[in-house]
Amino acid sequence: MGLEADVLPVESPTSTIRAVDGIDLHVVAAGREDDPVVVLLHGFPDCFYGWRHQIQPLVDAGYRVLVPDQRGYNLSDKPSGLGAYRLGRLSADIAALIESEGEDSAHVVGHDWGAMVAWDLALRRPEYLDRLGILNVPHPAAFRSTLRSSPRQLLRSWYVFAFQLPRVPEWALSRSEFAGMTEALEETANPATFDSRDFERYRKIWAEPGALTGMLNWYRAIARRPDIPARERVDAPTLIGWGEQDTALVPELAEKSARYCEDVRVERFPERSHWVHVEAPEAVNDLLIGHLDK
Repeated sequence: MGLEADVLPVESPTSTIRAVDGIDLHVVAAGREDDPVVVLLHGFPDCFYGWRHQIQPLVDAGYRVLVPDQRGYNLSDKPSGLGAYRLGRLSADIAALIESEGEDSAHVVGHDWGAMVAWDLALRRPEYLDRLGILNVPHPAAFRSTLRSSPRQLLRSWYVFAFQLPRVPEWALSRSEFAGMTEALEETANPATFDSRDFERYRKIWAEPGALTGMLNWYRAIARRPDIPARERVDAPTLIGWGEQDTALVPELAEKSARYCEDVRVERFPERSHWVHVEAPEAVNDLLIGHLDK
């Protein structure tokens, strides 16, 4: 079943399956093929649909936009084994995606786990990156140090430990038509961020065979197959947007992340949650376009 690009409020999006890095990725594309490329990377438990408010404004601003379902999600391949979900493997997918577009590099913007992949690309394969956009996920070194020093952050990360269990999280999240997943979205967002139509569409991606395990394997791999890049400094110009009402991440992580960047701007959204790009799309779009246009 899955979710197709025709649900997007976008002019003439295309859906293709691209063979990259040994797997098939479902990729939604929009905009002129000769315009500068922006890659938008979703997180958990999302897919390309998470960027529905950003795609058309970026196209209107003169960009070619690529939005993959990352491995394990929606209509993309869902390889087995935790090794398939190590961070270096995930960022290799994006490097190969950029190459598949006939480009040497691109702007990359990520939210949640997609931002973690974007950070990793900036550190492990910086030659593929022009400008970096980050929404509500810290630099990995900043996150590791904060986990060690902040009981508050450790407590907020409880679900990562729960996801390490085999099979139980899949059962708990999928029962009663994915009630656990919809509750997770509602509890981490401001009221009315998601509506019944959104939940109906998300249920389609969660119901894809192997999807829940593929999605959860990102969390299992980060804990049990750690893959830390050798570099910590980010050279690419970086924008960090941060909804301060994030229930999973302490707000000071934004500034801690900025310390690892050579050229960085931090923009805070005091009244917005982890889902800042859904709750404040116009403000986020203006920020992104201003950052990418420099």
